[in-house]
Amino acid sequence: MISNTALMTFYISIIGLVMIISRNLRTNRSHLINKIYAFLALALIEWMIALIGMRFSRPDDQIALYFWDALSNLGVSLTPALSLLIAIVFVRHYARLPKKTAWLFVIPLLTNIMIWTNPLHHLHYRQFSVIASEVVFGPYMLISGGYSYLCMLLSILIIMNFAFKSHNSLYMRQALLFSLGNLIPFAVSMLATFKILNLSIAATPISFVFTVIFHGIAIERLNFLNITPIATQHILDWISDGYLILSDTGLVLNYNQPFADIFGQRCGILVNRSLKDIQIPEDNAAQTAIRNLISSVDSARDSGSTIVYEQSIVNGGQMYYYMVEITPLKIDDTIAGFSVIYKNVTTLKESMQKLQKSQKQMMERERLATLGQMVGGIAHNLKTPIMSISGALSAMEDLVRECEESFGDPEVTAADYREISGEMTDWIRRCKDSCAYMSDIITAVKGQAANMNASEKVAFTAEELIRRTTLLMRHELTVSGCRLITNNQTAPTVLLHGDINNLVQVVNNFVANAIDAQLPEGDHTITLTVKEQQGNLILTVSDHGSGIQDSVRRHLLNEMVTTKGAAGAGLGIYMSKALIQGKFDGELWFDDNPGGGAVFGFTIPLSSETVEESADIQERRDWA
Repeated sequence: MISNTALMTFYISIIGLVMIISRNLRTNRSHLINKIYAFLALALIEWMIALIGMRFSRPDDQIALYFWDALSNLGVSLTPALSLLIAIVFVRHYARLPKKTAWLFVIPLLTNIMIWTNPLHHLHYRQFSVIASEVVFGPYMLISGGYSYLCMLLSILIIMNFAFKSHNSLYMRQALLFSLGNLIPFAVSMLATFKILNLSIAATPISFVFTVIFHGIAIERLNFLNITPIATQHILDWISDGYLILSDTGLVLNYNQPFADIFGQRCGILVNRSLKDIQIPEDNAAQTAIRNLISSVDSARDSGSTIVYEQSIVNGGQMYYYMVEITPLKIDDTIAGFSVIYKNVTTLKESMQKLQKSQKQMMERERLATLGQMVGGIAHNLKTPIMSISGALSAMEDLVRECEESFGDPEVTAADYREISGEMTDWIRRCKDSCAYMSDIITAVKGQAANMNASEKVAFTAEELIRRTTLLMRHELTVSGCRLITNNQTAPTVLLHGDINNLVQVVNNFVANAIDAQLPEGDHTITLTVKEQQGNLILTVSDHGSGIQDSVRRHLLNEMVTTKGAAGAGLGIYMSKALIQGKFDGELWFDDNPGGGAVFGFTIPLSSETVEESADIQERRDWA
């Protein structure tokens, strides 16, 4: 029968189990493993309560004794299955139980049915007694007992196997305490069942006091039910980033497989070995990696903050890039260790390098295209004054020849020479005007080239933008018979920031297109308007020409479309849009002119700062 010592042990064990259930459900009631452990504890409590009921039953009341025994077997049959389920959930990190786990409880259910109906078939008990030596088990006991022992054994093996694979001392201690809590009752039960030792019927449940002690330590001191190390380790091994866990002294506690593959094996980093005790190999890359790690850990320890640096290493003939992040792990403001993350940024690094190369090529193509347009414009603008100078020189050459042939001719008077002199003076004046015009163009181009090569953004006014545009387009406007009207509605203190040359190129494209769109009969006036509206600068160029064809409208800003036939490439407006968007964060647009023709314009954000004109702008005005 059950002694008073055993009875006291049951009371203590029940109190301990209730405390474990209360604490776990209070702190982690949402976790599946905590709920399962609560059922395990309840099964043990039910087992012990049944034995207490048996203790206070009369020895001759066989019905009451059998009732309490059958009731105790509910906890006996469920405990091994629940222990195995805890081990499975611990390893697999299930958030919800798979349906297949229900098969674990088929045998326990059948066992309870067999016990409660035993008087009908005697398959579980051939002879029932509360005295262990007098109990005679039936054939079904081989099934129920074997299944229980198998569940207990598997729970121990699963936990310990995966704990060994984790290479972590904390996880090993957790698994060891859980396994010991299951192993002791398992061993006592086998000794009693097979009558190796003459033990009381209460021996097995009494041995569960060790389960309460070991599981309590694992839960309370080592956070057994709050940490799922094996599942976490599995996830860490699956991802490409390397993870390393260090103690506060630099002792290696754990790392995942990607870290071992890239750094650990090559650098000699092993679990339970201090970083400072690592024998640095002759591999230069490995030496650099270890030295960077040690120095960065020391920096993180001294500063108490996260340290980030980049680490590259060649592995298998391929260069890998890692962003290393070392974070101190603090408990009550005291550094307890360090987590080191080696984030693989190789793909990102290579993509950025390719992107930078592509951007550089695109910028170079854009630069060449812009340069080509500018050179074409310069050549076009210089052609007319050069031809004018050439014509003037030819005329003066004729006048010089005429003058030479007239020497000694008595019919040639002083008045004739004065007439020749006047004509030559007039041709010289025309040459000077053409040279002055070419000088203005060259000066403007030199300023543009200087701005192109400058790395800093230039501050300029709308007035400066209009002046440069007018200067560069003056000849083309004159030849075409067009008149450019400018309307600057911005304050002189409002500055634009960026490359003025880019905006000049855009406005020149607008004006050139307006000239080309003019009709033989019609208003040849082109209006350039600049105004400030809601923190934006709006510039428009309107004409009274042929307008925009419907077939061109939907493609105009997205493709290189031209209405000039062989005379155009459709590059001007297309590049202008790219410049406005890419360099000024603005938008280029077009619309119909209500009076006939078209309107092209752009909107760019102004700086929030309105300042007085800068000295360099004033200097450029004085120079001009």
